[in-house]
Amino acid sequence: MSTFTAWPAWAELCQRIYGFETHRLQNEQGLLTLTEARHPIFGHFLTTAPFGSHGGFTFADETSRNALLKEAQALLMRQGAEYVCLRFLAPDQTPPSGWVQQPLYRTFLVDLTPSAEERLKGFSSDHRNHVRKALKKGFRLEFGRDSLLPDAYEALARSMRELGSPYHAPTYLKEMAALLGDALEFSVLYAPSGELAGAGVFIREGTTVSNLHANLLRRFRPDYAGEFLYWQAMQRYAEQGCQVFDLGRSLIGSGNETFKMKWRPQALPLNYWYALRPGASLPAFNQKNPRFAAAIWLWQRLPPVIVRAIGPLLIGGLA
Repeated sequence: MSTFTAWPAWAELCQRIYGFETHRLQNEQGLLTLTEARHPIFGHFLTTAPFGSHGGFTFADETSRNALLKEAQALLMRQGAEYVCLRFLAPDQTPPSGWVQQPLYRTFLVDLTPSAEERLKGFSSDHRNHVRKALKKGFRLEFGRDSLLPDAYEALARSMRELGSPYHAPTYLKEMAALLGDALEFSVLYAPSGELAGAGVFIREGTTVSNLHANLLRRFRPDYAGEFLYWQAMQRYAEQGCQVFDLGRSLIGSGNETFKMKWRPQALPLNYWYALRPGASLPAFNQKNPRFAAAIWLWQRLPPVIVRAIGPLLIGGLA
């Protein structure tokens, strides 16, 4: 149940970039790390794993879990926040009284222990063909750290604008690399022409590598740029001895989920539990909320200079 977003360095990253306060709740059998965010648009809340899929909550049994949940509820009231959100990955969990599960996301774990040939055999014939076609298109995927940071940021910022979402300032990736050290690696995908086609941010913990970001620019997707990036990343980390590739979260029923299922992963529902202050309602800051359709449409059409200027101010409230 532990992931990179439970590391002290991750809490320090969020404090450095956004000034978030960290609350560490602990007993003999468990740990809950909550980040407190205050935003003029998106409100005042507490969350685990800010900007991540899951993490920051680990426990040995139901007794230790429930003790931490009570502490979190008490902290919510003391701080005057609207809600607390716990994002964690653990099987067979049912929220106790006072907590509500919001079943919106799944994460996808790919077993890297079979050989490349065996992994290919496990795919559908269509997906095998797409991977093979991708390898013949002339794409190039580079892995590294500081030297790749400018291109990684540029590709991620462009792709997030295409999706209608704000993105962080460059200092976010720079501080992340400094704090996480060798556990973090950037990847940048280049088209045959040399143009930026996509980028990824991968973080290792033990024998698991997690996809924090992996984004493609839209015009390269028909050439199977996504298949190339994911396949090459899996190959790299399998050769380094990793056993599990966490593809990251996706909204249930989304096109992103459909793409990830082509890799024959173990799809696991994420526990997103909320405790609400009296009078507060569940947040709905995701693409399924029709209220955001107009905002997404507008964001995709704003000039890049405006998007880059105000994006970091917005995304802090979407932790």
